[in-house]
Amino acid sequence: MKLIIGMSGASGAVYGIRLLEVLQGVAEVETHLVMSDSAKLNIAVETDFSAKQVEALADHVHSNKDIGASIASGSFKTDGMVIAPCAIKTLSAIANSYADSLIVRAADVILKERRRLVLVPRETPLHTGHCELLLKASQLGAVIAPPMPAHYIKPQTIDDLVNHHVGRVLDLFDIDPGLVQRWQGVKNA
Repeated sequence: MKLIIGMSGASGAVYGIRLLEVLQGVAEVETHLVMSDSAKLNIAVETDFSAKQVEALADHVHSNKDIGASIASGSFKTDGMVIAPCAIKTLSAIANSYADSLIVRAADVILKERRRLVLVPRETPLHTGHCELLLKASQLGAVIAPPMPAHYIKPQTIDDLVNHHVGRVLDLFDIDPGLVQRWQGVKNA
């Protein structure tokens, strides 16, 4: 399995980082990472990682400016793409097919080839324009998966919330690294 991981400039770099960390432990998954300059800035601001350390988590790293990269073509077979976090600017470019960067070009290829594109938008509150972009991306075939906390797991740490969401994103690709506490229904006493 080949997955493209895009990281754009929204807050929430930890989601992309954790995704890469988890996928390192899944032998049958080959990762292709592309980060925007804003993502690299947010990694430094929000985490103890450097951009180079995040790049080291991926099997392959592509420059966001490299429109000629393998992942920019539909003939390069992948199983899908996750953009975590997904900035509203990136969402807008995807929804409007404005492929001026490798992240957006790769996402556009995923959509045109009818492969799975998962967007993890990290913005709140949303105005009507944001909601319209989310709707348009969904209508094009993207799966919109904002990091909504699952309180039924009774999280004790932020890591609990991040891990659960990363697990749910990986569920969309039938990858189960054991991060998700599965709902078992309400048990009546």
